[in-house]
Amino acid sequence: MADRKQEILDAALLIADERGLAGVSMRAVAERVGVTPMALYPHVGSKSALLDGMVGRLLGGLVPAMAAEQDWADQLSAYARQAREMTRLHPWAATLLFGRPAVTAEAVRFVDAIYTALLAAGVPPALVPRIERLVSTFMLGFGASQAGGRFGQGALDPRGRRGQLPEGDLPGHAALARWLDCPVDWTAEFEADLADLRRMIAAIAAEAAAGAEAETEAGTGTEPGQG
Repeated sequence: MADRKQEILDAALLIADERGLAGVSMRAVAERVGVTPMALYPHVGSKSALLDGMVGRLLGGLVPAMAAEQDWADQLSAYARQAREMTRLHPWAATLLFGRPAVTAEAVRFVDAIYTALLAAGVPPALVPRIERLVSTFMLGFGASQAGGRFGQGALDPRGRRGQLPEGDLPGHAALARWLDCPVDWTAEFEADLADLRRMIAAIAAEAAAGAEAETEAGTGTEPGQG
């Protein structure tokens, strides 16, 4: 039963790679596996469950076996780089991942791995769910934006592109024109963004630790810096 389900999910992923997410249907998957559409239901339950299973397969592949000595920053960096590669290989994946919650065991393990890394960083538990959403959006969104063309400069050359803009209506673009037209090393930008994200997480943890220390000192009547 489990092997058959994995075969069905593999077929669905291949169809999405070939035709896009819109090409994934119970009929198309059944034809690829060599069964009738009705034969899929004991294994995946429904089209919605099939899509959930695809989310699980994609996210489940992003949780590598970490060496015990790797710290939280190394772990989050590894997840982020794998997520960018995954969206490069499967440009359609972002539409699916951003459109469905993580409900399968594999998908939940991915979220749990980020929870664990954030807790290890010292992020207060009350803030971990919000920071996880921020981190996951970056991990999946950067690669999806690059693969989907959002970061692209289009077919026009810079001067031609600027010529399409309404004169005087975009002061921000006018002020940044010199830099907007520069070629971009997307890997370097990704790594810079990732470094900023790590610094933000460390700052949140440090602020929480300082606040906890101040509360302790206030409770004991001890002045900061006094033993």
